[in-house]
Amino acid sequence: MLESFMVALNAVAPFLILLGIGFFAVRSGVTDRAFMNRLNTLNFKLFFPFLMFNNVYGAKPENMPSLTLILTGVLSVIALIILLMILVPRVVKENPRRGVIIQAVFRSNFIIYGIPLTTYVFGAEKSSVCGMMVMIMVTLFNTAAVVVLEIFREGGKVRLKPLLLGILKNPLLQGCAAGLLFYLLQIRLPAFIASPVSSLASLATTLAMIVLGANLVFEELKQNRRAIAAVLGIRLVLLPLVMVPLAWLIGLRGVELFLILMIFGTPVATSSYPMAQNMGGDGQLAGQLVFVSTVASLGTIFVFIYTMSRLGLLI
Repeated sequence: MLESFMVALNAVAPFLILLGIGFFAVRSGVTDRAFMNRLNTLNFKLFFPFLMFNNVYGAKPENMPSLTLILTGVLSVIALIILLMILVPRVVKENPRRGVIIQAVFRSNFIIYGIPLTTYVFGAEKSSVCGMMVMIMVTLFNTAAVVVLEIFREGGKVRLKPLLLGILKNPLLQGCAAGLLFYLLQIRLPAFIASPVSSLASLATTLAMIVLGANLVFEELKQNRRAIAAVLGIRLVLLPLVMVPLAWLIGLRGVELFLILMIFGTPVATSSYPMAQNMGGDGQLAGQLVFVSTVASLGTIFVFIYTMSRLGLLI
C-alpha cells in the first residue's frame, strides 16, 4: 500500500511544488501577473512546440504497442469527443467555457504522467511501449483540442477555412508535425542540436505550472465550483471506472491495461491552460481545472493503482 502511494506521490508532488513556487512568487512581489501572462504566451509559442517535437521525435519504433491498445485508445477518445460536442453545448451556454470543458474531459496529462508512472510500476523495460503510445495520443489530443477550441472561438460553427488555418498555425501541432516528419524519415539530430532542443522541451511543463500557480486566485474557484466538480468527477473517476474494465474485457493486460488508466485517469493536460488562454477560451477556468485535477489526482491515481494491484491486474 505504501509503495502504491509513493508512486502516485512521486508523480504529483513535483507539480504541486511548482504551483506553489509560482503562487508565492507573485504574492511576495518577485514578479507580477502581467509578466507571467507574457511568459505564458512565450511558453505556448516557443517551449511547448519543442516539447511536442521531442516526444514524437524520440519515440522508438521497436516499442510499438499492440494494435488493440492503439485502437482502444484512439477510438475511445474520438467517441468521447463526439459525445462531448453533442452534450456540453446543451448544458454550458458560453462558447469560451464550452471548448475548455470539452478539452479538459478528453485531454489528459498522459504525456507527463504516462512514462514516469509506468516506469515506477513496471520498470524501464516494460514502460518503453509507453513512449510510442505517447506519440500517438499526444498527436490526437493536440489536433482535437485545436479543432474544439477553434470551433467555439468561431461561435460554435464549423467554418472550414478558419478551422484549417487555426490548425496549421497552432504551435503545438507544428511541433508534432515536425517531430513526426523527423521520425518517419529517421532524421537524427546531431548532439549539439539535440541537447538544446531537449533543454527547451524540458522548460515547457515547468514554466506552465509556475505560471499557473502565479495566476491562481483561490476565491475565484468558488465561481466555477460546479463546473470543476463535474469535469473532475468525469475526468478522474468516471472515465477510468468505465475504460479500465472495458479494456480488460477487450483483452488488454498488464502494462497495456495500465496505459488505458494513464490515458483516461490522469489529470487535465498542463498544456490545455496556455492553449485555452491563447485561443480565446476561458483561461481562468482552464487553469483551475489543471490545478484542482492535479491535486485531486494524488488521491484518485493512488486508489486506482492500489485497487488494480490488489486485483492482480498489474502483472
